Amino acid sequence: YVGRGVITTATYEARGLGVGSGMGLMKAAKLAPDAYLLPTDFESYRHYSRLFKAAVACIAPKIEDRGIDEIYIDLSELPGDTMVLAQCIKQAVHDATGLSCSIGVTPNKLLSKICSDLEKPNGLTILGLPDIPSRIWPLPVRKVNGIGPKMTEKLATLGITTIGELAKAELPILQAHFGRSSACWLNEISHGIDKRAVITSSEPRSISRETTFERDLHARHDRVTLSAIFTDLCARLAEDLKRKGYQSRTIGIKLRYEDFRTVTRDLTLPVSTDDADTIRRAARECLRRVPLDQKLRLLGVRAGTLSLGSAQKEDGGVSRQGELPLTLPQCST
Repeated sequence: YVGRGVITTATYEARGLGVGSGMGLMKAAKLAPDAYLLPTDFESYRHYSRLFKAAVACIAPKIEDRGIDEIYIDLSELPGDTMVLAQCIKQAVHDATGLSCSIGVTPNKLLSKICSDLEKPNGLTILGLPDIPSRIWPLPVRKVNGIGPKMTEKLATLGITTIGELAKAELPILQAHFGRSSACWLNEISHGIDKRAVITSSEPRSISRETTFERDLHARHDRVTLSAIFTDLCARLAEDLKRKGYQSRTIGIKLRYEDFRTVTRDLTLPVSTDDADTIRRAARECLRRVPLDQKLRLLGVRAGTLSLGSAQKEDGGVSRQGELPLTLPQCST
């Protein structure tokens, strides 16, 4: 447990000690000092992600990709018993990957996301709208995807800690503290209302690579080290673009100084590219427009204004699904 990295994921035993994804390594070390820290292997993750999604698609092809290990599935047009379909999906995933998955089968994506977390690991939860008072309302508000720590704290000051208490809150009070739009959303989600459809195709707006240094680095004193990191980030970003079939016309950089101040700069190219050297030259032009008199703790490179690469255009723009998430009936796993 050293350095400034973050936890990618954690076992259920580690989660029981308070460790979770996105948490800094040093904080995780205090919570679970005897835990083992394993290196990441994103190529392996992507491999199993593809296997997982392909297995599900053989049974239920209408899928919305939400990440490397999570998807939403629309089962509404499939014949057969819902429980049987969900069990078939679980078995197909296990046969393809050797892994278990958890599924929530509900009327919409909001409830499916919540229910897919209720009986992990290897869970299967089926819930209808009449079940909301008994199954959903007792849960803490933070179980709702979209209610973060700050909103959770603000709701607590109003005496609202559970979804049921949120459902009973008067709309004018919520509007006074959160504004009209957020208040309406809070009221709807507390009653299990979610009108979002399962979106089977989407295009990313940008692709980026960034790294937080083990120690703060100075642009002049640590020039060789920074240059190697910078070149590697540009090369990996170019690889990402090629692997996903995109080219970029806007290249940007992100710097975080030792005082945690963050700056970004962008440069628009005359033509789109997925070439590492071109990306590096553009990113260097961006670097020339920021002060480099302070030490840096983070460096990132971003590709925006994406378009299909030439190979994808020749194929007629083959649709792609993202890296993997699992939700069902809509359903969530």
